[in-house]
Amino acid sequence: MSKTITETIGVDLGDKYSNYCVLDQESGEPTKEGRIRTTPAAFERLFAGRSTARVVLEVGTHSPWTSRIASADCGETYIANARKLRFIFKNDRKSDTVDAQSLARVGRFDPALLSPIRHRGEQAQVDLVLVRARATLVAARTKLVNSLRGLIKSTGSRLPKKSASSIGPKTIDGVPAPLHSALEPMLEAIDGLTDQIRVYDKRVDKLAEEAYPETGVLTQVPGVGNLTALAYMLTLEDPAHFKKSRDVGAFIGLVPKRDQSGETDKQLRITKAGDKMLRTLLVQCAQYILGRNGPPCDLKRAGERIALRGGKVAKRKAVIAVTRKLAVLLHALWRTGEVYAPDRAACPQ
Repeated sequence: MSKTITETIGVDLGDKYSNYCVLDQESGEPTKEGRIRTTPAAFERLFAGRSTARVVLEVGTHSPWTSRIASADCGETYIANARKLRFIFKNDRKSDTVDAQSLARVGRFDPALLSPIRHRGEQAQVDLVLVRARATLVAARTKLVNSLRGLIKSTGSRLPKKSASSIGPKTIDGVPAPLHSALEPMLEAIDGLTDQIRVYDKRVDKLAEEAYPETGVLTQVPGVGNLTALAYMLTLEDPAHFKKSRDVGAFIGLVPKRDQSGETDKQLRITKAGDKMLRTLLVQCAQYILGRNGPPCDLKRAGERIALRGGKVAKRKAVIAVTRKLAVLLHALWRTGEVYAPDRAACPQ
């Protein structure tokens, strides 16, 4: 039997200091307000002995570990979705104190209005750091390669077409001679990042095989490797969190926004809610499926039907549609453990 909530604590999380506001659940009046250091010890003191409190935290870098502390000591813990509470975080009279009180008031009235976010478990968060660290190095390498190409173009020359992973010290032969001394360190840095990315790839493969063998069910789909499968499983954490596989599309931000009023129902772009890294990885898989090397399958045919409408817009819509179908398919495979049938249309009935 759940305990009766006697107070609501709103916490506006900051990097070094956090503000909090405690509201009496019955009267709605503040009983205590203050500022504490954003450290585990400070939050343990704040939440200690508050087993009948409802805690509302602002989502952010520190909300995963602070929510675990709150959940251990308090009756209820909610992490507010900032995207859904813009009236708080874009207030003309915005301050940390006001934000903490606003979070507490919304949480006291109806926690559903917070559109609460569920943080993944501690182990999943630790394992996901490996995938995110690799993504950071890839982004850094991409930025360096783009800068390199731009610097060479400014002299009227072009760097020969090649993948980022093949750019290194030997590439100096394709660089104009006057730029050798200036760009050689840049080439070495790119090569060093490529080596480190390969190290991460091996660690990702090892983690997937040893700690998450279920990734093998997901990698049945052509274009989906250990990296994408691991990122997918660690981000969703548990297939049971979704009643329907179709719900995953919305969770990752692959469904269109909606602006409907009266007779007006606008066609809008996708929401891009959820995890950007996972969405990017799935888009890359969809591009492979739709590409020349992608094997014939239901996903490819579905995308090609959309792309045939013509133009760049149709092609972009085809990629998004296949990405969304892929996200749904991966969840269904994960939940059931079925053998993937890529070409159901060709299967005998």
